Amino acid sequence: MASSKTEFWTGSRAALPIVTAAGPFGALFGALAIENGMTVFEAGLMSAILFAGASQMVGIELFGENIAPWLIVFSIFAVNFRHILYSAITGRYMTHLTFFQRYFSFFFLTDPQFALMELRHDQGKQLSFAWLMGAGLTFWFPWLALTIAGALFGSLIENPAEWGIDFLLPIYFLALVMGFRKRANWISIVLASGAVSILSFHFIGSPWHITIGALAGIAVAAIIGVPKNHKTVV
Repeated sequence: MASSKTEFWTGSRAALPIVTAAGPFGALFGALAIENGMTVFEAGLMSAILFAGASQMVGIELFGENIAPWLIVFSIFAVNFRHILYSAITGRYMTHLTFFQRYFSFFFLTDPQFALMELRHDQGKQLSFAWLMGAGLTFWFPWLALTIAGALFGSLIENPAEWGIDFLLPIYFLALVMGFRKRANWISIVLASGAVSILSFHFIGSPWHITIGALAGIAVAAIIGVPKNHKTVV
């Protein structure tokens, strides 16, 4: 088995493409946080302890409104509901870790971290604590640094929205989804989840369409099941 140092750097290298793809989104959050009345410290603290891009965006949009705090928390929970599903899946691969290692690793369980964990599991490789820390910290530190950079220098851009940087988010998530395209019933689940999410967005509103779309995908997956002769292809 590889040493902890080797495992750490293997996880770190695996996460580097994520930093390149999601980094600008962290800088955008920092700029928008300042625009919505937060201080540089508050923006950095939010990235450090919440560490969830979509939820952070929802948060700064709601903080400036006359909305009850419990509703803000509930809205962020609705956006982050998918992380309950992530931990339920990846927790099965982490039974060899200690209690502390397992639940500390869950802090870094972002969308791309989940994709990396699934890929590593499909390759038949163990999820060591060192590998999880290498991948997680390689994403966390740049995310925090870019948030602070965006908060400090974002004001130099008069209207960040005009740059269309926020469009990186749907492209980023689409790339993650495409990474699972060789799995059984992928297209059926994606189409069902996407269609229900779009309908929910129009008839119920954001951010509930995210959770409802995810539940629709789960329901379709449970109904269809996995073919007995199916083998995951990476």
